[in-house]
Amino acid sequence: MSLFHVMSVSASGLAAQRARAQSIVQNLANSETTRTPEGGPYRRKDVVFAPEAQISPFSSVFQAELGAPQTGVGVAGVVEDIRDPLLRYQPGHPDADAQGYVAYPNINPAEEMVDLMSASRGYQANVAALSAVKDMVAKSIDLLR
Repeated sequence: MSLFHVMSVSASGLAAQRARAQSIVQNLANSETTRTPEGGPYRRKDVVFAPEAQISPFSSVFQAELGAPQTGVGVAGVVEDIRDPLLRYQPGHPDADAQGYVAYPNINPAEEMVDLMSASRGYQANVAALSAVKDMVAKSIDLLR
């Protein structure tokens, strides 16, 4: 595995964690949204990761020699939460039903913040790996001088 390939794997991890963080922030921002264009309250969204082949022009020769394709991570899709919305009794609210209940998104801010911290840690780990590879490349260049 070449150092350039390791950089592309880390870059795929950075992109995946960024997408996850964006989804979490969107969930937090819409935690009180009772009406969407599709109708009903906002639905919590989760990002699903899947292995993804990493193709790097710099490491194609090494991949051919190793025989096994190298994989990183990619976003396979975004799924909506299927749990029922939370009902709050607010008879004066414009979105209240006949009984006076308003449907709110089933979003737990504490759970979302823990997920956001996890995404941040994953992002930091990929940055650290990328920095280590960059330092190795710099040291290799210094040795060749």
